[in-house]
Amino acid sequence: MANTKSTTISTTSLALMTAAAVISLRGLPMMAKEELTMFFYIGFATILYLIPASLVAAELGSAFGNRSGGVYTWVKEAYGAKFGFLAIWLQWIQNVVWYPTVLAFAAAAIAYTIGKPELANNGTFVGIFSIAIYWLATLLALKGTDLISKVTSYGFVVGTVIPGVVIILIAIVYILQGNTIEFLHPANAEGTIVKVVDGHVHPRIFPHISGMGDIAFLAGILLLFAGVEVHAVHAQELPNPQKDFPKSILLAGIIIFALFTFGSLAVATILPYDQIDLQAGLMQAFQTIFAKYHIPWMTSVIGILVAFGVLAGVSSWIAGPSRGLLSTAKEGVLPPFWAKTNKAGIQQNILLVQGTIVTILSGLYFVMDNVSVAFFLLSALTIGLYLIMYLEMYAAAIKLRYTQPDLPRSYKVPGGNSGMWFFAGIGFLATLFSFVVAFFPPTQLPVGSPASYVAMVAGGTVIFVVLPFIISRKPHSNLL
Repeated sequence: MANTKSTTISTTSLALMTAAAVISLRGLPMMAKEELTMFFYIGFATILYLIPASLVAAELGSAFGNRSGGVYTWVKEAYGAKFGFLAIWLQWIQNVVWYPTVLAFAAAAIAYTIGKPELANNGTFVGIFSIAIYWLATLLALKGTDLISKVTSYGFVVGTVIPGVVIILIAIVYILQGNTIEFLHPANAEGTIVKVVDGHVHPRIFPHISGMGDIAFLAGILLLFAGVEVHAVHAQELPNPQKDFPKSILLAGIIIFALFTFGSLAVATILPYDQIDLQAGLMQAFQTIFAKYHIPWMTSVIGILVAFGVLAGVSSWIAGPSRGLLSTAKEGVLPPFWAKTNKAGIQQNILLVQGTIVTILSGLYFVMDNVSVAFFLLSALTIGLYLIMYLEMYAAAIKLRYTQPDLPRSYKVPGGNSGMWFFAGIGFLATLFSFVVAFFPPTQLPVGSPASYVAMVAGGTVIFVVLPFIISRKPHSNLL
């Protein structure tokens, strides 16, 4: 088939788009909590998750680039409308579950901005902040205003890149001045990330694994690399997709690896292990370093930037993923209630349902004693749901190579069918392993009752996976 695309994007542009979709500073404290073993987790996520997901999604996106629906269409073509709907539902619902975690990060930034850092671990403050800001963003989205697009266009640079570069640079200055590098002296760290030799504590490069709970953070770290499939569909817009797309993914991987790794190391350099808080750790590091250099007011400046970046990201995602769900509703897969739009053409009822779920989930901050535990529990539930979607995507890509071998694909995973089995197989197995890990409570956090933790994660996963099969119906058209 001839290449009929009218526009092209450069390798660098696609790499930056992918990096922007993936990178979030909220994960730096979680990786910093792993000290030097973070290299193990980041390597796992990059090689066994980011690369396979990018390559497979690029092929599927190029094969169905002339049809809307995204992952719904990909899985539907392989396994039917029911499983296709499950895929798009999971892509939507995981995003809904994700909101309370990223808003908790913004709440921590605001707490430090107003000079009340103790509020970052106050469940009432975090819960009220998350609910209030989310509904404010929803109201703006319902109006169809251009304000959100104007705000979000600067969100990544102002709220992610600038604070990320600043924490790295000040950590370098901190080290050059001969200050203590905390991750090299992890006296109070967990046994999974340190070892004792001749009575001295040394950091580990590879984690000591005595049980699944020791690597439970893998699930949360993997979530930081999720979303690469969103821009993989643009592979066909490259001048030479077969050669240029792997280059763009390699460049994106380097950017993601560098910012995540050096940003996390910066936090671990400045803060002792036992002072790294999952949702407030980044702001703790900024507060510590700025106080040392007698410019405490900079903490408030950075807090505003970080909060702006988070809120801009939330605003940009509120209406986005739900558009895919609206497409299935218009096709008749969902009851008419889900297809209702307002005068501005915005999916009104879907956003209201979305907001209700976010409100309920944000209520966990009110009832759980430790905000970090609630934060990680929601992260585990989010990645569990998202990983099921990725399992479907890998399986669909393999099956379509055999059921639709002649389907035009402007980009194909290299190596023929064997190459697809290799990359999709690695991705499938790594995803399946990470999915299992997500159900184990982390040994690094005071989860209280492990049984209650597992019950909440497993129960939430079952409910959100079963629900689409209950509410979905047979499509009445073939619009997608």
